[in-house]
Amino acid sequence: MSHSTQASPTPHAPHAESPEPTLATVTARALAEHASESFGLMGNGNAHLIDALTAAGVRYTAVRHEAATVAAADAYTRVSGRLAIATTTYGAGYTNALTALAEAVRARTPMLVVVGDAPASGPRPWDVDEELLGAAIGVRYVQLSVRDAPGAVARAAAAALRLRRPIVLALPYDLVTAPVPALTGGRGPETGPEFGTETSPETCPVAAAQAAQGAGTRSASDTADRIDPNDPAVVAELLRSVAHDPRPATEASHTPRSAPHAIAAASSVPGDDELEWAARALSRAARPLILAGRGAHLAGAGPALSELAGRLGALTATTALARGIFAEPRFDLGVAGGFGQPAAMTLLAEADVVLVVGAALNQFTMRFGELFGQGTTIIRVDIELVGAPTGPHALEHRLLQGDARATVLEISARVTRDEARGSATAPRAAAALPPAAGPNPVHPDTAVGPGGVWRDRVPGLEPGGELRVRDAGPAELCADGLLDPRRVAARLGELLPKNRHVTSDGGHFISWANSFWPVSAPERMVMVGTAYQSIGLGFCTVPGIAAAAPDSTVVVTTGDGGGLMALADLETAIRTARSQVIVVWNDSAYSAEVHLYGAMGLDTEPMLIPTANFAGIAAALGATGVVVTRVADLEALTEWVAAGATGTILLDCRVSGTVVAEYQREVQRANGLIVPHS
Repeated sequence: MSHSTQASPTPHAPHAESPEPTLATVTARALAEHASESFGLMGNGNAHLIDALTAAGVRYTAVRHEAATVAAADAYTRVSGRLAIATTTYGAGYTNALTALAEAVRARTPMLVVVGDAPASGPRPWDVDEELLGAAIGVRYVQLSVRDAPGAVARAAAAALRLRRPIVLALPYDLVTAPVPALTGGRGPETGPEFGTETSPETCPVAAAQAAQGAGTRSASDTADRIDPNDPAVVAELLRSVAHDPRPATEASHTPRSAPHAIAAASSVPGDDELEWAARALSRAARPLILAGRGAHLAGAGPALSELAGRLGALTATTALARGIFAEPRFDLGVAGGFGQPAAMTLLAEADVVLVVGAALNQFTMRFGELFGQGTTIIRVDIELVGAPTGPHALEHRLLQGDARATVLEISARVTRDEARGSATAPRAAAALPPAAGPNPVHPDTAVGPGGVWRDRVPGLEPGGELRVRDAGPAELCADGLLDPRRVAARLGELLPKNRHVTSDGGHFISWANSFWPVSAPERMVMVGTAYQSIGLGFCTVPGIAAAAPDSTVVVTTGDGGGLMALADLETAIRTARSQVIVVWNDSAYSAEVHLYGAMGLDTEPMLIPTANFAGIAAALGATGVVVTRVADLEALTEWVAAGATGTILLDCRVSGTVVAEYQREVQRANGLIVPHS
């Protein structure tokens, strides 16, 4: 967003003849050491930085709304596992990005967000307290200085990766082109003795201006040597110290910017007694289940979990953002929660011991407390100090705080399939073990004892079996003459290119892709917005995915409400994706609200949207637009794929709002509503 600079201090004029780099140049060079991709919208506060980033070799992708700067960087990291840069100007540019930034905080996505800031000499009427705004959503703020910008950037990048959080780096408007003396010069004091010591106010007028800001100016070094209570690895180490566990946390390995799919905090594991207890409880389980979440994926725990599942003979399940993490799909029950297959969810509730790794167990995953059955033992592995899930059933919840991969490997090493039940050697754990399970209350023939394996005796796991089939509706069209979205989703699941990355906006429609479209790996399903319960970020994520996976087809799934909100970046999506399918579930309403508040009796008029012609809008922007009113119209996708699957095709699917997703029915029931199926 561009802003007038009338009656405001201007940056120092660049000195072409001077060999001294500017603060913008030094910052860009430092950023280039940690990230190779940036996403931004140019304005007065970041124009010099963007110019310097491209000169430093960082690829820059322009977007059309500041929310997309952060959403694109978020999606890039979720797909690639590498750090990215988002950049906006000051004031309105920064505030426009806050929703996407709040999502990145809650989704634990590391990134560097470089923004313009008020002049060091003092704020103007259009400036805001960026530090305070960031703190309100849980973002750390670092104001850059000519004294040690490279060091501040390096510490911020390390903190972003360690904490799995975005860090905001602010460039004061009147300092962006200020020269950085050679003594602090371009790369920071830690890179070599030739850069000497910090510049003092006496030797640099710019440093004097920054010093005048006093206590209000903070740099990353302010807290570098302090105990950080927000760092899960620090908390785990402190808890271990007071528990008198003599084993130190495993030394954290260097995490390069290119580490694929393993953005991890410092590795740590629980104590021996806890590990022995968990291994023994799982070994004694008659119906063991492993539930993996996105945290397991981020920690690189997939192979270890797959091996442990094989040792235990356990069935598996995942959250929506961990689909595809297990190596053996034939024993996987799919997504746990409201997106789950109903018969599979019934079976899942029969598990007697469940190992939950890196999953938040939020209300949607837990089906509002109905996911697990009465008396289930939940062994929870998480890097954070998480509480037990709530619900109507009595559950035994045991937290093993530690890194997902390291902890699962330790448990697996203690589990042997041939071990006689009850032969583990941890004396203090023995009394606390769950009792050996009896017959399965629903499928008595699947109960196992020593030598038996639950998953080998469960019927319906085969393709087309009762645990696999999905209800695609009784007919193509609903009573209102519009398409049943389940029929559309099922057919699209057959037609979409196999090599794809799906990115989902938020809204009632999110169930259709998660229920009917297979996902081969967790990083191939991106849902930017769900952690913060926002809509309108779907199109915004496309440039990040296109940069992270240029050879893959980007598949956007969005509603009409979110699509209209993000319309500015439909152009960005079409411009940046080599191959893209956009599916708009166009039901002319904010259907999540219709199916909850409308069902409560509220007037639905404010929840309705005049039917928009997304196909026409896409065509005007250079894409292929198709209005889909019959399932047969989806054959346009077949033709597009056959022609090379290049460019963008938008499928404007006119679907009925009368079909309620199962997860939405759970929301209704949680609010005391019993709505009959239409």
